[in-house]
Amino acid sequence: MRSDLLSDDQHARNRWDDDGWDLPDEVPHVDRAPGRGDRIRWLVWGTAWLVIAGILAAGSTGWWLIQRVTEQELVGDPVTFTVAEGETVAEIGTRLEAAGVIADAGVFSWYVGEKGGLEPEPGLYRVVPGAHLGDVLGALRTSPSETYRRVTFPEGFTVEQIASRLESELDNLSADAFLSLAGDPTRRVPWRPADTSSLEGLLFPDTYQVSNADNEGQVIERMIELMERVALQEELALRSSALGVSPYEALIIASMIEREAKVDGDRALISRVIYNRLELGMNLEIDATLYYGSPTDTPFTLLKANDSPYNTYMYPGLPPTPIANPGRASIRAALNPAPNPSSGNELCAVLDDPTVGCNYLYYVLADDDGSHVFAVTYDQHLANVDIARAKGLLG
Repeated sequence: MRSDLLSDDQHARNRWDDDGWDLPDEVPHVDRAPGRGDRIRWLVWGTAWLVIAGILAAGSTGWWLIQRVTEQELVGDPVTFTVAEGETVAEIGTRLEAAGVIADAGVFSWYVGEKGGLEPEPGLYRVVPGAHLGDVLGALRTSPSETYRRVTFPEGFTVEQIASRLESELDNLSADAFLSLAGDPTRRVPWRPADTSSLEGLLFPDTYQVSNADNEGQVIERMIELMERVALQEELALRSSALGVSPYEALIIASMIEREAKVDGDRALISRVIYNRLELGMNLEIDATLYYGSPTDTPFTLLKANDSPYNTYMYPGLPPTPIANPGRASIRAALNPAPNPSSGNELCAVLDDPTVGCNYLYYVLADDDGSHVFAVTYDQHLANVDIARAKGLLG
């Protein structure tokens, strides 16, 4: 068939078969520039990754901050921390970190700023290592003048014992400084003789609230003031005069009663023995005076032979100062001695005339609770001593 006789459709099919686009291996490569859709897609993915990275970083930072703000696993005992005049928050934070109280000084400064700031007040503070920063900040916001410690000075403590107790309870107070101030002869102290510098017997033993802002001199003044108030309540001046002694001498007697008496019922009786012996000119022979100012482990025989103004076996009359700081009960006993036994008392029966000279003059330990038995004659006393030794009460 001649080609000129082919139909138009046949010519078209012949042209399609020769088209190179129909051969897959011969499809030409076409370079195409990225379109707007691709750019948006990359922008979305990039932004998402940045957000995720930001969240992870924020979470890590947050966890790091939480670890440094919150209470640590190991929380220590309270320690003292002193803030100096003019210190900044940053300086305080640096020292807190160095002392092991906080984990990070920078976080501390940030936290203080977040919580309204801090105006450091010079003084002593008690802070807890490892505590929540809120607790540390709270402690530093509490004025030292508002932070108190209860310090107890038992009846019968000497000035040296008071000084030692004060230093052990309050880190900012010194026993040496206390003793130095206590020996100041220029301090105004009621009833202290002009030729005496000691405050022994003039500081009232009690429990005191001592603030971190107090100094040694302020503690001394408070103890003197309380002794003065108690003495006025017990009518020290009036009653001592009626007994023929000065107020200071009455406090010396009270101090001996404080150290000798172990049970309350004996105080007034020991007081009576002291006054009776003073009146008769007898040596007091009070064992407690021998120990004043001497090591507690010194053998009694050595103490008794020691030539000291406090040796009431060797020297008559009262010792030169009180030997301790008496409490109210002993002061009251010194001003209100018990009456002597009545003539009908069995202790007086050995006397030729029971109505004359039946006076309490001796006492010795009678029981494990520290109570004493009293006698009006030396023979009665020796018999009581033998009983005490048999009980193992005497050394």
